[in-house]
Amino acid sequence: MIGLIDLIDKLNYEFAEAIGLTLLDVEQSIGMALRFCMNIFVVSVIARFFYFPRSKRRDYMFVFIIMSMSIFMLVSFMGGDSLKTGAALGLFAIFGIIRYRTEAIPIREMTYLFMLVSVSVVNALSSATYHAKADYWDGVGIVTLIFANLVFLMLAWIFEKSKLLNEHCSKYIRYDNVNLVAPEKREELKADLEARTGLKIISIEVGTIDFLKDSVLIRIYYDEDMDKGCSIANTVRFNKLGQ
Repeated sequence: MIGLIDLIDKLNYEFAEAIGLTLLDVEQSIGMALRFCMNIFVVSVIARFFYFPRSKRRDYMFVFIIMSMSIFMLVSFMGGDSLKTGAALGLFAIFGIIRYRTEAIPIREMTYLFMLVSVSVVNALSSATYHAKADYWDGVGIVTLIFANLVFLMLAWIFEKSKLLNEHCSKYIRYDNVNLVAPEKREELKADLEARTGLKIISIEVGTIDFLKDSVLIRIYYDEDMDKGCSIANTVRFNKLGQ
């Protein structure tokens, strides 16, 4: 074993002199491999089993995983230099603004993206340093790192799977009968909307009314498991009621 370590040290010295890179850093490689496995597991579980079942958006799911792992690798190689780490995260933020500015990303997707990026940064920067003079280790332990990842998993589970938050679905509808928007006719309006949409409506919000064109913008709230997490259901495409 000692002979193998001496051989690795010798090869590291020769490679460093020849190309400026060592061949193998055992401690760094093992630590990075463990953190990488933990990160890919947590990120994949959150994206696949918490985000995807409600949204059914594979494109966002793959973006979450790929961007999270990309940030993990980038921050891992820049760890220990706060300036470079901040610059790396800034580049990804600029990339996100430029790339996604053409599409209105729902707040749920943006929240997931931020959370998964945070998971990757936490896992990438977690390390321990030995202080020889004082004879003690300073930094993040494996138990603390596991706890931090479990917190992220627990938060995703609470907001997606538990019954603590009873979120209602909503849709925007351009309705063609303004005679039913009066408060005293709200039950008739609800019955007509339920008959047309086939949904069990919980509540109704009445928006802009156009008497000239006999139309009104209405938002309905209802319970439907298939629509929960659907980003298009919460996107208004009616720029102006008259257009």
